[in-house]
Amino acid sequence: MTSFADFGLPTPVVQHLTDAGITSPFPIQAASLPDTLAGADVLGRGRTGSGKTLAFSLPVVTRLAHRAAAERAAGRPRRVVNRPTALVLCPTRELANQIDATMKPLAEALGLRTTTIFGGVAQSRQVTALGQGVDVVIACPGRLEDLLNQKALTLDDVAITVLDEADHMADLGFLPGVKRIMDRTPRSGQRLLFSATLDNGVDVLVKRYLKNPVTHSVDEAAAPPPKMTHHILAVADKESKKQVVHQLAGGTGRRVLFTRTKHQAKKLARQLTAAGVPAVDLHGNLGQGARERNLAAFSTGDVKVMVATDIAARGIHVDEIELVVHVDPPAEHKAYLHRSGRTARAGSGGDVVTLMLPEERGDVRDLTRKARITARPQPAEPGDATLTALVGEVAPYVAPPAPQQQGSSPKSGQRGAGSQPTGGAGSARSGGGRRRRRGRGGQGASQGGGQGGGASQRQGGQQNRRQRGAQGAERQGQRRR
Repeated sequence: MTSFADFGLPTPVVQHLTDAGITSPFPIQAASLPDTLAGADVLGRGRTGSGKTLAFSLPVVTRLAHRAAAERAAGRPRRVVNRPTALVLCPTRELANQIDATMKPLAEALGLRTTTIFGGVAQSRQVTALGQGVDVVIACPGRLEDLLNQKALTLDDVAITVLDEADHMADLGFLPGVKRIMDRTPRSGQRLLFSATLDNGVDVLVKRYLKNPVTHSVDEAAAPPPKMTHHILAVADKESKKQVVHQLAGGTGRRVLFTRTKHQAKKLARQLTAAGVPAVDLHGNLGQGARERNLAAFSTGDVKVMVATDIAARGIHVDEIELVVHVDPPAEHKAYLHRSGRTARAGSGGDVVTLMLPEERGDVRDLTRKARITARPQPAEPGDATLTALVGEVAPYVAPPAPQQQGSSPKSGQRGAGSQPTGGAGSARSGGGRRRRRGRGGQGASQGGGQGGGASQRQGGQQNRRQRGAQGAERQGQRRR
C-alpha cells in the first residue's frame, strides 16, 4: 500500500495527514497498520525515528472513533468522566508531549480528546482534564500510578493499551510499575508494544500481556541507520576539546551535544551562549516549565543548539537535526545508539561525532565495536578541514542577553525568566536571591542611617558586650572574695 488512504482510515484523518504533507507510510506503518486496525495485538520493533508514533496513533484514534459511533448508536454515553478508553505508556515527559503532539490533531479530527499525565508539574490540571472526560491518556508510569491510587481515574474501560519505547522504560526501572498498571486494564483489550529491543525484561511484558502478537520488525534495532555518518575525533587535551566543541556548535543547522552530567550540560550551554552561540540545556534538574520551554525553542529553530544528558536522549524527537556530538562518550553502546538516533531520522541523513581524549581511546574502541561502528579515529584540531566540513555554514554571532536577564536553575521553568529560554541564560532563582540580599542590605542601612549607621550600631553593640563582660567578671571576683 503506497498511501494512507489505502488502509481505509477515516477521511478526516487522511485529510489531516495530507495537509501535513504526510502521504506515504513508512515501513513500520505499512507493515503494522492492517493488523492494528483489525484489533490484533502487535509487537513492533524498530529503531528510533522509524515512524512508530504514527504507527500506533492511527489505529488508536480510528478504533476509538468506531467504538464511539457504536456507543452512540446504542444510546450509551460516548465518553465517561475519569474513564479513558485508550492508554499510552511512555518513559519520559518529553516523549509524552511528543506523542500528544502527533495524536491530538488526529483525535480532534474525529471528535476525540487526549491528555497527558506525568510528574514534575501540578497534578490539578491533569485531574481537571480527567474529570471533564478524555478518550486517550498519554502517561508516564509514576504519576499515573499516583492518580490511580488516589482514584482520580480508573482503567476499567481501556480498550487499547500502547507501551511505547518499552526497552527504555525497562532501562529506567519502570517495569514493576508498568506491570501494576497493565494489571488494571481489561485483559480483553488490544495491546500494542513498540520497542527497539526486547532485553531487560521487555520479553516478559510481551509474554504476559500480549495475546498471540503479530510481530513486525522493519530494521535491525542494534544497528545504526544507513544514512548516519560516524566520526571519531581524537583531541589532544581538554582545552583543545573545548575549542573543538565550540566550533562544532557554531553551524546554522540544528545540533545536539551530549554530556555525561547535568552540571556539564548546564555549564556548556551557558558557555556557548556567552560565546555568541545561543544554546539551551535539557536534563533532569530542570523544572518542567523550563524543559518544555527549552525544547520548544529548539524545535521551532529559535535556538539551534541543545546540550543534553542521556536521560533526555529519548525525549528529543525533532526532525532535521543535522549533527549529534558526543562531547563525553557514553558509558555503553545502547546509550550511543539512542543519542545518535536524534539525527538521521525519518529517512534523512546526519552526522555523529564522538570526541575522544587520549585516555578514552580504549573505551571508545569497545563502545564502537559493540555499536557496530566502523569509523576510525582521526586527529582533530580547532579550525582544521575536518571540522570546517562538519560545521558547514557558520552561524552569525549572537550577543548574549544582558546579565540581569540571564537565568538557569532547576526551578527556572517554574519561576519564569521572561521569554528567554533557560540554558545559556543564568538563573531566575539566583537572580531573585541577589535581589533579596540587596533588599536586606538596604533595610539594614535605612535602620542604621546608612552604612556608617550600621557600623556605629555594630561598634555600640561590641562596647555593650565588653561592658557586660567586665561587670560579670567583677561580680565573680566579689563572690570569690
